[in-house]
Amino acid sequence: MLETTVERGTVIGGTRRPPRRALRLPTRTLRRLVSPLLILLLWQAASWTGLVSPQTLASPLRILSTATDLTRDGTLPENLLVSLARAGIGLAIAVVAGTGLALAAGLSRFGEEAIDAPMQMLRTLPALALVPLFILWFGIGELPKVALVALGSTIPIYLNLFKGIRSIDPKLLEMGRTLGLSRIQTVRQIVLPGALPDLLTGLRFSVGISWLMLVVAEQVNANSGIGHMMTDAEDFLRTDIILVGLLVYALLGLLSDQMVRTLERILLAWQPVRARGPR
Repeated sequence: MLETTVERGTVIGGTRRPPRRALRLPTRTLRRLVSPLLILLLWQAASWTGLVSPQTLASPLRILSTATDLTRDGTLPENLLVSLARAGIGLAIAVVAGTGLALAAGLSRFGEEAIDAPMQMLRTLPALALVPLFILWFGIGELPKVALVALGSTIPIYLNLFKGIRSIDPKLLEMGRTLGLSRIQTVRQIVLPGALPDLLTGLRFSVGISWLMLVVAEQVNANSGIGHMMTDAEDFLRTDIILVGLLVYALLGLLSDQMVRTLERILLAWQPVRARGPR
């Protein structure tokens, strides 16, 4: 029987045509790449013609060459591993702290009164204002850098999970009491699953903020990391190394966000697509 629908494809002359949607995807992807490629070409042309000085802005080819050299001599991989460790440890602390604080504030009126006001105050403080204080408290080692990342990443997790907990349908909580669930069972079986979409939204924000806080932390009293590499390059007017560092931060942010989005698709497979938000 001939397939006639667009989604399944059509059969003409014994050959099945691919669905139109599959044909559109490569074309759409290519169209989205046109403007970035055009920008790179114009950027490179401006460097070749001398309109843009290498001291002001290195050319794309120069950036690529520098990234290759830094990778070969081990400078980039070593600093990258240090940055990943700082961001990973800080983010792990943020997930534990943010979840615990949100549960305490969301499940108890007393907890909300004790926790929410200080958290709302902390989220308005600029990160740079905390750097001198953290150095006085923790010195110039790894601890202040990890603490800065953890503090900045905790706020989005707390805010989103707190909102999710307070948005749980009261009828579900009443049903849990009717079934004789303990408080821990209620949290594990009703509260956390119901607030999971908000928790993952907060995690996506926290991942992005962790890299922003890391940039600040690594450019102050650091002797390793991508931020330190960029600070050293500033002293020698090496815009190519600075741009390599910025590119690394951008790629790390993109990859980590994609990882959280993949986690969302796995954990929220039971939700309708529209309820999960845009992809």
